[in-house]
Amino acid sequence: MLIYMYLSIFMFLSGLLVFSMKKDHLLLMLLSLELIVLSLYLLIFLYLKLMYYNYFFSMMFISFSVCEGALGLSILVSMIRSVGNDYLLSFSLLW
Repeated sequence: MLIYMYLSIFMFLSGLLVFSMKKDHLLLMLLSLELIVLSLYLLIFLYLKLMYYNYFFSMMFISFSVCEGALGLSILVSMIRSVGNDYLLSFSLLW
């Protein structure tokens, strides 16, 4: 059980590292955010299992994260259709 907690903490920190390093591409930022969300889901699931709680909150969390992922992909598709790429630097020219 402890190895899974260390794994999820490592996933969270690596997701934060990729998110902070790859600020140019929106797709890489979305992928690192999904890695962060999955690591948080694993931590919540392990905590609920350890404390013998109900898993209802974890299902709510995963449904909200799916909605967040769909919203991010829709923004990515609309940005690629309007600008032609997913560089965030070219997105600032539209303002």
